[in-house]
Amino acid sequence: MPPLGNLASRVLVAAIAVPILLVVIYQPYHQVLWAVMFVASLLAMYELFAMTLEDRTDRVAGLVLGAACSAAFYWLEPQQAPVLVAFLGAFFGPAVYYLFRPGDMTTAAQRIAFTTLGIIYGGLLFAFLALVKRDMGPRGGDFIVLILCTAWLSDTGGYFAGKYLGKKKLYPAVSPNKTWVGSIGGALTAIAGGFVLERWRPQLHDLTWYDVVVLTGAGSVFGQIGDLAESLLKRSRGVKDSGAILPGHGGLLDRVDAVLFVAPFFYLYALLR
Repeated sequence: MPPLGNLASRVLVAAIAVPILLVVIYQPYHQVLWAVMFVASLLAMYELFAMTLEDRTDRVAGLVLGAACSAAFYWLEPQQAPVLVAFLGAFFGPAVYYLFRPGDMTTAAQRIAFTTLGIIYGGLLFAFLALVKRDMGPRGGDFIVLILCTAWLSDTGGYFAGKYLGKKKLYPAVSPNKTWVGSIGGALTAIAGGFVLERWRPQLHDLTWYDVVVLTGAGSVFGQIGDLAESLLKRSRGVKDSGAILPGHGGLLDRVDAVLFVAPFFYLYALLR
């Protein structure tokens, strides 16, 4: 997380981006949100490939494969086909590509793994936000806002709780500033925000208190895992930020790393419940 010195930049970016994002989320056509998420997934994959793949041609190939898998995941019918095609494509596509362009044999396995990771992490996980809009009916927009609030309130609450109250480190080897108090504070902040949103938005009134606690509490845990996972990836590659597209935020992945882990959990929970 950035220091408080970057808070002004973060607030400015949020003040500009959030109203635009809300307009996109609440417009009636799910295809519009998918288009925005598709572009965002390309940016996320580009950032990840820039960290992991040295060859520019390999990065472009990864983006093309990722775009195809992401589109298949969203658009193919019937219900089972998108998952099968997208995930098989994420594994077989890179393997076939590097068979024809192996390069340095000692790094071929690593490049296949990083390309597959980029397609699934940066590409397919983004699609779940669009799937929520498409499949959750009239309350799809509110569910997306609940996902974003869970991830971002958890991040914000965890930051302040950890800064002013936290002492015992959560995972210093990966994220030196995170504490156990911050982790708990983030989860409690997310749960509180979930109850406020549930009371405020009529489309969410059918959620029970149990649903709100599980969605936001467990969602906060998934979001924190996503944050730590991206930090681990960056540390392994020796970079501080995934990019510099958002002033005060770093790269796009730095801002949505938690969201990408929360969205699939929300989608699956909503389908099951």
